[in-house]
Amino acid sequence: MKSTIIFVVLLLAAGAARAEHGARDYLKKPAEWWAGDEARTIAANILSWQSDLGGWPKNVDTTAEGYKGSDRAKDLKPTFDNGATTDELRFLAHMLKATKEAKYKDAFLKGYEHILVGQYPTGGWPQFYPPSKQYHRHITFNDNAMARLMEFLRETYTSPLYAFIDEPQKVRARKAFDDGVQCILKCQIRVDGKLTAWCAQHDEKDYSPRIGRAYELATISGSESVAIVRLLMSLEKPTPEVVAAVDGAVAWFNAAALKGIKVVVVEDKNAPKGQDKRVVEDPAAPLMWARFYEISTNRPIFCDRDGVAKHKLSDIGYERRNGYAWLGTWPQSLLETEYPVWKGSLR
Repeated sequence: MKSTIIFVVLLLAAGAARAEHGARDYLKKPAEWWAGDEARTIAANILSWQSDLGGWPKNVDTTAEGYKGSDRAKDLKPTFDNGATTDELRFLAHMLKATKEAKYKDAFLKGYEHILVGQYPTGGWPQFYPPSKQYHRHITFNDNAMARLMEFLRETYTSPLYAFIDEPQKVRARKAFDDGVQCILKCQIRVDGKLTAWCAQHDEKDYSPRIGRAYELATISGSESVAIVRLLMSLEKPTPEVVAAVDGAVAWFNAAALKGIKVVVVEDKNAPKGQDKRVVEDPAAPLMWARFYEISTNRPIFCDRDGVAKHKLSDIGYERRNGYAWLGTWPQSLLETEYPVWKGSLR
């Protein structure tokens, strides 16, 4: 259970970068708050943003103001991307516990069903359901979408907050989670027979790496793979296959680490915004990882919207160079602290 809690905290922290405010900001409120006027107002706003399909749109603070549009089917496109849907459902579960009002249960179950039916037979989830014919249809690890869905589903059959869900639904959620784990294991990329990590998107039928947006090529992700490893480490009784998957990914992270560099923002009067992002040498810099690595060579990949792979940040144009997180320290705490503790717990 402790490993599960750690995973939730880390995942929520990662998701915090997706939007400034939202339902997650209220989930730790004391019990008495949920029966008050502020909670009811926010709940009404959240309910107004629920789509006809059951989920919520992304990049919208669904707690701040109620939906004012006139065409719900057109305006409210539900998604699992950018933190959408799961925190709204958590909020409604708290409201139901505090008020016992049926409208919160009905809205929750509608959204819950939307997640369950959105899972592919192969165990993964698209970016939204029903899926499009574009890259959104692929199994989406990007921005930790699938990891968040799986953690939410596990909450619903382990936490007392969700006691109102009937047993058949919980059985479905448990199976969905277990199928998700198997999907993750099947998606893990092998190079020369060795397990590495994951692409940000994988094929929904054959599990192979797939391209996302034009600048998100079929690569190994130094960012999205972190949440996947944490999810696998949070399993109460990891199988030998899970242990091998984690060990393989950690070995890959260690091999893919970039030493002696850091990313800085410098003044540049000739740049559109008066500054530019650069990679500079610094022997004292902490280890860094690229967002994407070429599968066959493990070389970092950087890309403009033309989809042409480059191997240096300076080789791509100003817009993508400064408008995307190409390098970061995403696996640092995983490698330094979490993984050693987890390995020790297996003995």
